Amino acid sequence: MAEIIVMPKLGLTMTEGNLSNWRKAEGDRIEQGDILFDVETDKLSNEIEAKVSGVLRKILVRDGEVEVLRPVAIIGTEDEDISALLAEAGGSVPQAGTGELNRPEAAEAGDAPLSDAVEAAAVEGRIKASPLAKKTAAELGADLTRIPGTGPGGRITAADVQRFMASSGEKKAKASPAAVKTAAALGVDISGIDKDGRIMKSDVQAHFAKANAQPGDAGSEPAEMTRRVPMNAMRKVIAKRMRESQEISPAVTYNLKVDTTNLGLLREQLKDSCKVTYTDLLVKIAAKALIEHPLLNCSIENDELVLRSYANIGVAVGLEDGLVVPVIKNADRKGLREIAEEARALVGKARNNGLASSDMSGGTFTITNLGMYGMESFTPIINQPEVAILGVNAILETPVAVNGQVAVKPLMNLSLAADHRAVDGAVAAAFMQKLKQYVETPALLLL
Repeated sequence: MAEIIVMPKLGLTMTEGNLSNWRKAEGDRIEQGDILFDVETDKLSNEIEAKVSGVLRKILVRDGEVEVLRPVAIIGTEDEDISALLAEAGGSVPQAGTGELNRPEAAEAGDAPLSDAVEAAAVEGRIKASPLAKKTAAELGADLTRIPGTGPGGRITAADVQRFMASSGEKKAKASPAAVKTAAALGVDISGIDKDGRIMKSDVQAHFAKANAQPGDAGSEPAEMTRRVPMNAMRKVIAKRMRESQEISPAVTYNLKVDTTNLGLLREQLKDSCKVTYTDLLVKIAAKALIEHPLLNCSIENDELVLRSYANIGVAVGLEDGLVVPVIKNADRKGLREIAEEARALVGKARNNGLASSDMSGGTFTITNLGMYGMESFTPIINQPEVAILGVNAILETPVAVNGQVAVKPLMNLSLAADHRAVDGAVAAAFMQKLKQYVETPALLLL
């Protein structure tokens, strides 16, 4: 039985999501658990899985902002009548004589209907073929008007298309509809394109450019030396947020070296009762310093500064395909043990794709640690709508002058990026001095 697929509600406060990419095309066979599409929210990219198995009969919303629980697709059996569901979902029912021309390669701009033959035949009368058969015909370059159907009422099935191509002896390269159309326009013989998988529009364009390149032409390097990789949903969110931050915040970066001798001793003293990382310690230190310097903990709304009496510290977590920033809420009111345990739990959820939107909302300040990669200084980008972010660098054994003598100390460079609209240089410097004070004399945290 066909079912309507809706935009899921991924968090208590979510009202809409950005449908950024379909992983499946109309006519594709769907198994329960397959990734159907990607949804971006303010803080997270999500891969939405199919709850049922069947054929993706209709995509109702290709992309863009979609309210939660709004229908976005219909999954059913290959020959099922979905007209009632289309009407219920507000979609259009195909009219007799026009055909239902699916677009299996929706990700390629400029896709045409499945084939010129199908389009021409549809003008005279509807070709009775399943969506999967139409897709298969487009991939194999088959003319549906020449294929007898063995399905109900003479309907053409995917198996009919495959049998026809096998029995006719026609061998054509597997290509997307857009690739076929582009090849015809450019005069490219698709059979001359050497590719193991399906030939796409970009493959045809690259083949044409290589064949017609002149010596010295800009961009005439061999196609095999370059490749284009589409951004995944998470990378799109990161790219959008980082660009917005750079456009919104006039950021200034402040660097200060701190001596971590006593901080290291504190970690050593606590290891038997509570395993804490330098990041855990810095979360506690930053939270305490933020309460004392509220401008670093504020946000800007119109012409007002929103000051807070609590500190929610986001901790950047690097993943294989991007990064996320889970938030330790009310860090200023929590002890080191609670902070360390919560941080470990959030990092574990992040690396297992288990974070909820609520885990990444409400941050007032962010810490990003690249010390494990040997970084000595960098300029972090502010996580909107916050006004500051602290970059943590490597701890390096460094010669320093102590009472006229040379001594080696474990020094760490802290890099603070702050929005100058809210935070002047003197305010940022005072905050950094307070961080330095707590790092070098952690006993002050007890006061």
